Amino acid sequence: MTLGLKTGKPLLLAAVLAAASGAAAQEPDKTGVTIELSDAEPVGQACKMSFVVQNGHKADIGKAVYETVLFDDQGQVARLTLLDFQDLPAGRLRVRQFQFPHTCAGISRVLINGADTCTGDGLPDGACSRGLVLSSKVMELAG
Repeated sequence: MTLGLKTGKPLLLAAVLAAASGAAAQEPDKTGVTIELSDAEPVGQACKMSFVVQNGHKADIGKAVYETVLFDDQGQVARLTLLDFQDLPAGRLRVRQFQFPHTCAGISRVLINGADTCTGDGLPDGACSRGLVLSSKVMELAG
């Protein structure tokens, strides 16, 4: 039995739509801010951390400052600080680097406690904290 053209098209269309909706369901929400801890490089007795940041909003973020906690290798709070990620243009990647007076080996994880400052015209409430996606290539990054 051969499938007629009229029968095959709806089946093919259904298969394509099912595959597309499955792929879309696996896509992360990109309407918030994404922060990735990309690298932690020793600089003498200090640690320089590189973050890749993307603003997924339709509007630019004029200033984004996050309260951040560094934990030592014993799991104790080593430093509570504010990281100024500056301006984050809509839909664009930015790299921001920060240097801390601890060795990289002495930092076990980084906690983004929340947004301290988040400004920009046309941004929704909680633009820097709602939908915040965190990832790391080097050590635990939590939020």
